[in-house]
Amino acid sequence: MSNYFQKVPDFDYISRLPDAKISEYIRVKNLFRRGKLRDDIFKNLAFFEKYKIYGDERPDNVAYNYYGSSEYDWLVLLSNNILNVQTEWPMSQESYDSYLIEKYGSYEKLSEVHHYETIEVKNTNDVVIVPAGLQVDSGYSIIYYDPLKGTTVDSGNISVPVSNYEYEEKIEDNKRNIFLLKPAYLNIAVDDLNDILPYQEGSTQYVSRTLAKGENIRIYT
Repeated sequence: MSNYFQKVPDFDYISRLPDAKISEYIRVKNLFRRGKLRDDIFKNLAFFEKYKIYGDERPDNVAYNYYGSSEYDWLVLLSNNILNVQTEWPMSQESYDSYLIEKYGSYEKLSEVHHYETIEVKNTNDVVIVPAGLQVDSGYSIIYYDPLKGTTVDSGNISVPVSNYEYEEKIEDNKRNIFLLKPAYLNIAVDDLNDILPYQEGSTQYVSRTLAKGENIRIYT
């Protein structure tokens, strides 16, 4: 994300280090300022395409494959409102394996039941009575009225077990389905970023469009 951080403005704040001199400042990037996609783009699916993250692809890999440059990794994240890559992006296989062992203790426990979910139930008119994937207790069943038969029907057991492994795999797989801003609108996103990130005059901490100065970093969020 070097291209992105080059655009993030700086902030000078008074040093709190023990050996710091009076009025000595430290310059840092103001990470409280964050780029965003304009609402009329972000909320309109016509500007985006679906993308499936494969293997150990990182945001910079996705950016290179889709936009031809890894420096647009920030756009991959903004397009999906991802703030924390550690928790919101699919883990590498090595990290995923370590995570499973740390959470469940052993590979054997991955096959244990995590919870139960419904299978889909339809009446004879092909109307869904119970959708698939609802979390329920083991042995769950319902009795419903079937208009074509003119009588009530006992569904019998419509719960199926979901193992710990299947549960974790579903979470990870959902992370792999993302949206990417179409390349045709790339320049708009870049121009907007250049307008959003710089400081605007009006604060006593303002020095320039790329620098603010104060006693702390509670500025320009």
